[in-house]
Amino acid sequence: MENRLTLVILPGTYAVCRLPADAGWPNWAAGDFVSITRTADELSVVCIEDVVPPDVRSERGWRCLRVAGTLDFGAVGVLASLTGPLADAGISLFAVSTYETDYLLLPDRDSDRACAALRRHGHQL
Repeated sequence: MENRLTLVILPGTYAVCRLPADAGWPNWAAGDFVSITRTADELSVVCIEDVVPPDVRSERGWRCLRVAGTLDFGAVGVLASLTGPLADAGISLFAVSTYETDYLLLPDRDSDRACAALRRHGHQL
């Protein structure tokens, strides 16, 4: 696996939300990137922050980076090649994987430092 990746910065800022495990499907979750995950403990929603109702428990102000292209399921070290430089720079993240690729959510306040750290490690944004 080539560890130099191209990342696309999605427009807007995102929210990571927590609903009760038995909550209904949130019809307000919208945007170019939406992730909804149900576990025994919660219903987690990631979407553009402007659509999140004010009474929903959420962490707002995240920027979203998408790994460009389709990743092979046998690819090794994709997330490690991204999370390592960010950890070294002291930047927290929230990762979401889909069938085709990976997404990283980073605090908006750290987005410039995060992009610089990723570029220093050979990634393109």
